[in-house]
Amino acid sequence: MRALVTRRSIVIASIAMLIAIITMVSINVFNSTGPVTGIANAVTRPVRALATNVAQTFGTIYASIYRYDDLESRYEALLQENVRLLSDFRVSVEIAEENARLRELLRFRERHGDNDHEMATLVSWSSDNWSHSFIINRGYLNSNISRGMAVTTEYGVLLGQVSDVGATESTVITVLDTTFSAAAFVGGDNIDDAEGTVTVRGDFAQMRSGLLTLDYIDDELTVNPGAEVYTSGAGAVFPPGLTVGNVVAVYNHASGIGRFATVRPARDIERIENVFVIIDFENPE
Repeated sequence: MRALVTRRSIVIASIAMLIAIITMVSINVFNSTGPVTGIANAVTRPVRALATNVAQTFGTIYASIYRYDDLESRYEALLQENVRLLSDFRVSVEIAEENARLRELLRFRERHGDNDHEMATLVSWSSDNWSHSFIINRGYLNSNISRGMAVTTEYGVLLGQVSDVGATESTVITVLDTTFSAAAFVGGDNIDDAEGTVTVRGDFAQMRSGLLTLDYIDDELTVNPGAEVYTSGAGAVFPPGLTVGNVVAVYNHASGIGRFATVRPARDIERIENVFVIIDFENPE
């Protein structure tokens, strides 16, 4: 068996050598590839074409992978740039809001230059079915605050009244609280156009709807939805000209005598952070 394999190997090797010699002679003598080389080329042409296609395919795949990595790198860079721009935008918005708040504070002080104020920060809320109040970080040890003083925003919007003063914290009842009331004017685009003397007060029936009640409306007084409500200064409890809110609707009392209206506060009370306590003011009365 081994001898047979050996003989076959010798025959195959001899044939291969013969083909190689003939090919070399053909190239050197006839200056061409000759018939044997042509046959070899014809036989190997599909293989060489397949090899070329495979090489091109792998080249395309490599280029795609390289481009994908490049796009992914650019995408990550754009994400980081987007995060930076969003951060810068938030900072610019906060700066713009702070500038607007300071401008309004300046205008408020110009309008109420005779009033002395102390700034305070809201610490916590304390409200239930019968009351609506919050705690501020000012008391008799760290401020000149005393019971009954008006509490406003920097825009001159009345938020409520100091009801209790502690050592370093005080309680403020809001305009929605059932114990709050103030003498007011109503109508016009500003305090100079307002007229009439009415009472704006917290109302248990309206408190959970975020509304106040405007009561004791004189029959001759025109009160329409949207009208502004301002403190009148009567009774020297609140300085005149503080904005309370806007009339929502006007109703007749169930008894048929007199009218009342609902009022929406000019400021969303539950979204405040800083407030101003009016320590002293001049009343033109």
